[in-house]
Amino acid sequence: MKLTLNKYLSGLLFSVVLSAISSPIQAADDYKLGEDSMVRPGVPQGDIIKMTFAESKVFPGTTREIQIYVPKQYDPAKPAALMVFQDGSGYANREGAWRVPTVFDNLIHDGSMPVTIGVFVTPGAVPSGSDDAQDRFNRSLEYDAVSDRYSRFIVEEIIPLVQSKYAITDDPNLRGIGGASSGAIAAFGVAWHRPDQFRRVFSTIGTFVGLRGGDNYVTLIRKTEPKPIKIFLQDGSGDLNIYGGDWWIANQDLLSAFTYAGYDVNHRWGDGGHNSKQGGEILPEALRWLWKDRDKPIEAIVSDRHDLSKVLVKGEDWQLVSEGHGFAEGPAISPSGDIYFTSVNNGEIWKIGENGTASRFVDNLPGASGMMFDASGNLYVALSRKQQIIKIDPKGQQTVLADQVSCNDLTVVPHGIYVTDPKNMQILYLAISQSADAAASEPRVVAKRDGTEGIEGPNGLITTPDNRFLLVVDSKGRYVWSYRIANDGTLEHGQPYHFVHSPVDEMKTGGDGATMTHDGFLYVASLMGIQVFDQPGRCHGIIAPPDNDRVTNMVFAGKEMNVLYATTAGGKVYKRVTAAKGVAPWQPPTKPEKPRL
Repeated sequence: MKLTLNKYLSGLLFSVVLSAISSPIQAADDYKLGEDSMVRPGVPQGDIIKMTFAESKVFPGTTREIQIYVPKQYDPAKPAALMVFQDGSGYANREGAWRVPTVFDNLIHDGSMPVTIGVFVTPGAVPSGSDDAQDRFNRSLEYDAVSDRYSRFIVEEIIPLVQSKYAITDDPNLRGIGGASSGAIAAFGVAWHRPDQFRRVFSTIGTFVGLRGGDNYVTLIRKTEPKPIKIFLQDGSGDLNIYGGDWWIANQDLLSAFTYAGYDVNHRWGDGGHNSKQGGEILPEALRWLWKDRDKPIEAIVSDRHDLSKVLVKGEDWQLVSEGHGFAEGPAISPSGDIYFTSVNNGEIWKIGENGTASRFVDNLPGASGMMFDASGNLYVALSRKQQIIKIDPKGQQTVLADQVSCNDLTVVPHGIYVTDPKNMQILYLAISQSADAAASEPRVVAKRDGTEGIEGPNGLITTPDNRFLLVVDSKGRYVWSYRIANDGTLEHGQPYHFVHSPVDEMKTGGDGATMTHDGFLYVASLMGIQVFDQPGRCHGIIAPPDNDRVTNMVFAGKEMNVLYATTAGGKVYKRVTAAKGVAPWQPPTKPEKPRL
């Protein structure tokens, strides 16, 4: 088994692996290494330490080789910068195409780089257990996927391993990561998922194509709130053009996306093929650029072209309002301007008053989740554990409107309440008279999944500003469903309408709560952050969640209705000043302008 694995690892030298998927190179491709890649007299040479790692929990059963470069200038009393390379065997070789240790020696010596420990990681392989069977090779699984698995492997397993032996910085601005081909998309993925750990990326002939969803990055970069990442790209016009896509076109699309979104990006295009020739030649140049201005933090800046520039205010980030609420949900704004939210696990409702602090409003409400006010100041609450819909009037008097009803979230219209019932895959309606002492009607089903048709996981819901359409988030599907509201409360003409982005490796979006702006833009909490949709159902942007916590619901509040309050699964409440203007369901209906179709 060991012999088979070693053969695989030795065969992973970069030029060999990349030529395994070959296409004709229609270019000169005559790049040569420069002086920075050659051993220089008088320049101290760092040491290379080799080890085998076979204890991964993220990729169980895998065995891989790891090499660590330690510069001569390393001082255990001064934590070093860090740079990680995928397909490590090829990069760690002083006589290979990359010669990273030699380049590091020269650039650290002349001050172009900080004192940096290099970590070279090969992809894992799971031994078959028999000389008559083939091992399972993890390279594509680990590198080409767009999930956070590989980032967790690097952050949770490799970095602690290195830190157990050497002092490395915790500052993400002093951590870089790089690779070529599938190793390049893996490197970028680590920074994309964990910019709190890595912020400098070196990518050559990157496989940002449709092998395992890598082509999605271009769209996500354009839509997602920019992250603090600095990236250097390289590719050549003779790169691969096969079943998964066109590498050359994909990398140009990637550059366009980075530029559009506002990232600090640099690039070198050439005429080479899918190999390390140009990448090796420009490595010193790329590293000089990546580590330039290293004393200044890398910032995430939203470009004026980015659609989120119409929503986010420069200099305004998430601010913590309250914490310690277990699982926070159901933010609602009252006609007086106060914000209420629930602590689902504790069965409590909390209130944020004018002074901005949270205080307990009422308790002993098991499973209090969705909430909303009407124009008279009555608060309607879905009690998921107690299976009740209740009303709390302005004096604090509680009335049970519906009992023994499965429920999760609700929204209020002038004539009634819509309630989502994910357990039974249906939407309920309770008609309410405008009379102050009138009881609600018995809940009736107004939309239900029929076999394989219809909404599967109804969750958050909200009406359009004119109260004519009900929008319901499907947490188990890819869409927000849109229903026309009939005069008697019946829902008509339901369609899977707003396309919600999901993590590529997830079948579900994790869609949750929703809120609305005065111009008909829908905000939806999801696994990827807060997604912003126009009236025709197109996602224009994805706002980053606060502190990487999962947002459960949102509501606009404040005197100008421009402050977005968000509750999180971590039991916290945040707020963020925006350039958008929200609308509350209890406000008079308004007709949005016709959208561009």
